[in-house]
Amino acid sequence: MSFRHASLLLALAAAGCTSKPAADAPQPTAATNGLTPEEQAQGFRPLFNGTDLTGWRDFKDSLPTGWTVVDGMIHHDTGGGRDLMTVDEFKDFELRLEWRIAPGGNSGIFYRATEEYPEIYWSAPEMQVLDDAQHPDGHNRLTSAGSAYGLYAAPAGVVKPAMEWNEVRIVVQGDHVEHWLNGQKVVDYTLGSPDWTAKVAASKFHEWPDYGKAPQGHIGLQVHGNQVWYRNVRIKVLN
Repeated sequence: MSFRHASLLLALAAAGCTSKPAADAPQPTAATNGLTPEEQAQGFRPLFNGTDLTGWRDFKDSLPTGWTVVDGMIHHDTGGGRDLMTVDEFKDFELRLEWRIAPGGNSGIFYRATEEYPEIYWSAPEMQVLDDAQHPDGHNRLTSAGSAYGLYAAPAGVVKPAMEWNEVRIVVQGDHVEHWLNGQKVVDYTLGSPDWTAKVAASKFHEWPDYGKAPQGHIGLQVHGNQVWYRNVRIKVLN
């Protein structure tokens, strides 16, 4: 064997030795979908598998239209379609996810949604998803990013600019609701309280007598004609 051939064999052997640990290293899977070890220990589970829309459907329909999965994200492009919602219903829970919105964009996250009305927002409270800087709703704190849409204002300066990722926590336990945006609690209210009742009566939601009254329901993502992306959607059911 020539010196050149021997050197080549030694180089290949060394390459094989260095590549083996990488092959043995834990690989991310759709099953965890971004769950941290702490979240797994706390009982969170993915609501989105990162590859398709299993576990989701259109509001009042069986198949999602207008929503796709792109690079591990739930995506809605410009145009129409129906709001997307979970097949499962939830009563008390902590929902965590990340979203980003196109410039001037608008979307929302619904909870305890039911289907007795033609539109999801006739029954379900909504956490607003918005580009505050470029959408008109950003001029009103009641309709800005993080707000309980039309009812409870979120503070300015918490949401990130368009096309940057925002982290959300929505905690619903009994009648108590919290909205968290980028690590800051931005809304805290009590369903059915005198304050809530007065705010609903003074809003467009007074037209629908069952608004916000369902003890459990679906999680929903809103279509509003703008591009929006969601990822790392996970939930913990609270006792």
